[in-house]
Amino acid sequence: MLINSKFRNFFGNHLETGEDRLDESLKTRYYKAMKDKVFQTLENFFQASSEFEINSLSKERGEMSVITKKGKKAFIVVTVIMVSPNKTAVDFSVSLDSAIPLNFGYITKLINRLYDNLNKELPQL
Repeated sequence: MLINSKFRNFFGNHLETGEDRLDESLKTRYYKAMKDKVFQTLENFFQASSEFEINSLSKERGEMSVITKKGKKAFIVVTVIMVSPNKTAVDFSVSLDSAIPLNFGYITKLINRLYDNLNKELPQL
């Protein structure tokens, strides 16, 4: 089953994080912070980056959509959910704009890089 999961991470145009992922690097991450602080941290990161452009924001829903401006064209949906006071979950859904369903691990690397940047700013649970 893990081989099938790794295969899908390498081939395909879409990948998302979640609770039930076999690949540890693609599991939902939790942060010790309120939803608004996590959302603002993500918004600040994407605004400051020359690699990304925020497409839309919905603070009420805890969602933002982002597109990449450099490298492979990708559409990213970020979901921020407050699970309990001072415990907030962050998930990413990434789709590549490519006619050929090969990403050679690019999506997994992108998701891990986004989580790494968030880990620098917020305490992870």
